[in-house]
Amino acid sequence: MKIRDIIGPSPWQLLRDYLQMLLGTVIYTIGYSCFLLPYKIVSGGVTGISTILFYLTGFPAGNTYLLINIGLLLLAMRILGWRYLVRTIIVTLLISFAIGIMQTKLTVVGADGSHTLMHIIGEQKFMACVIGAFFEGLGLATIFLAGGSTGGTDIIASSINKYWNISLGRLLLMLDIIIIGGSYFISHDIETMVVGYLAMFISLNFLDYVINAARRSVQFIIISEHYEEIAEEVNTHLERGVTVLSGEGFYSKEKRQVLLILAKRYESRSIFQLIKRIDPQAFVSMSNVEGVFGEGFDPIKK
Repeated sequence: MKIRDIIGPSPWQLLRDYLQMLLGTVIYTIGYSCFLLPYKIVSGGVTGISTILFYLTGFPAGNTYLLINIGLLLLAMRILGWRYLVRTIIVTLLISFAIGIMQTKLTVVGADGSHTLMHIIGEQKFMACVIGAFFEGLGLATIFLAGGSTGGTDIIASSINKYWNISLGRLLLMLDIIIIGGSYFISHDIETMVVGYLAMFISLNFLDYVINAARRSVQFIIISEHYEEIAEEVNTHLERGVTVLSGEGFYSKEKRQVLLILAKRYESRSIFQLIKRIDPQAFVSMSNVEGVFGEGFDPIKK
């Protein structure tokens, strides 16, 4: 196996992905350690299991998170590629280490020698639920878009998503419902479970929203006398493919060349600026597309 198969084709792409995963790890850990864990909120996944075990046994949440993920990573070796596993191992170690540090920093020793976690926003459990779930969803999306994973049930979901085009949020939802149900054993009340399901709902919906927004694509249809120059600029500077179609005006019977371009939504501004610079009189149609699969976009799945 070549090193390139593990780390990816481009050192710059690799660096960008790792920095993005590091950012996602920080965001995710803040949401869990500062807002969910201290308030006994179980939002699902391995962190949810870690929360339950922490309050039942006192075993550090970061250690539980690491041990469970080691087992899941061993099981996933034959399903997921080396590149994915390397990134997941790095993220898993970072999160486990960060949770351990934050849990130590937030631990308060009472007059009777008891150890409790600091409530940084007072006794506002609902606000802690909303803020923590928001951070978790944003952190997960940031990590997923970089090609990594936070481990745990994300490994199972990513394994399935690798072959079937099923929403990551929906997969994680099915895996987390049972885990959150186990939060009843922490406080033995329904409120804990309800708040946990609310946190899960916010987190997974925000996860899907961020991922879908980042992957949103657009289609351009361009009619211009300077079609060759526009196509060359798009092909060279934006590194997007261009298809040239032969067209004919119905009334004028005039032959025209029509450009068809598929691009990410965030690239649309650059394309418009390019067209305006080359041919301000060009006729342009832009439309959103549900999904684009193939080279430069999402891979085709079953």
